[in-house]
Amino acid sequence: MGTPGTKAQGGVDGALRAIPVLVVCGSIVAAATAYRAADTIGRAPARRTIATFDVRKSAVYVCPMDPDVRSNGPGTCRRCGMTLLAGIPDPVEFHLDLTTAPSPPQPLRTTTLEFSVHDPWKDRPVHDFVTVHEKLFHAFVVSQDLSYFNHGHPTLQGDGVFTFPVVLPTSGMFRVLGDFYPNGATPQLIAETLVVPGGDVPAPATLSRDYATKSDQNLRVSLTTLPEQAAAGTRTQMTFRIDPVEGFEKYLGAWGHMLAASDDLIDMMHLHPIRADGADVRFDVVFPRPHPYRVWVQFQRKGVVNTVHFDVPVEEAPK
Repeated sequence: MGTPGTKAQGGVDGALRAIPVLVVCGSIVAAATAYRAADTIGRAPARRTIATFDVRKSAVYVCPMDPDVRSNGPGTCRRCGMTLLAGIPDPVEFHLDLTTAPSPPQPLRTTTLEFSVHDPWKDRPVHDFVTVHEKLFHAFVVSQDLSYFNHGHPTLQGDGVFTFPVVLPTSGMFRVLGDFYPNGATPQLIAETLVVPGGDVPAPATLSRDYATKSDQNLRVSLTTLPEQAAAGTRTQMTFRIDPVEGFEKYLGAWGHMLAASDDLIDMMHLHPIRADGADVRFDVVFPRPHPYRVWVQFQRKGVVNTVHFDVPVEEAPK
């Protein structure tokens, strides 16, 4: 009963996005062979028949959120539940502008983040969005020292503008990740940098391995990884055990949500579980670089959202 999804974001002072693209070689043809043996003594065996499926002529249905989930027929994604689509548009990055009110923002006072979404062709405001995991827009705000984490859902005000009130705890740099899906396009994951002026700026985070069991509102969460030492560019299975499991339920349509960020906030990845089995929830993560990463996970039990974090050192992949 998994609801996974994987998206990766990397960039410095700008918006970068990595979106998998489905590529089909024009000459690939899959063949299926059927054979029926003779059922009468002395009768020649039935002719062997070949049924071919030509991917060049048949539609391939793809999940726009999890492009590795594909089918030869219509249906829904086995991970996130979205409708599989045929003929998904080529990935194109939309324009996301971030402003604040007041400007500049001030620490410990309510600041309204304003996200303006425009199309990449004529820079027109976008009016129609697809609901993903029960919301039109997911926003993540993380401080430079990684002590502040906020996963929220801006409200659409019209003309492609979303607003999200926050209280930023300190001066310094924050990274803001916007996750949205314009109708008729592809899902977008765009990061912006926000600076709060002031004199007392926290130092950047220094992370070391932290796999200790964590507790929040009404859950304890423990972590194991396979392999034990994560390596850049290779898959790491991260399994979180929920305790107690009684009352464990989906949060925003998924069995869990994860944000993984490198200690320098260059890499930010928003993921959902690949599988949930009883008390165990598994994410498959590919860390882009050899760097320490902080991993926030959110799980819901009896209507209460629990947020905990772990620190994962990532080494160079073996040669």
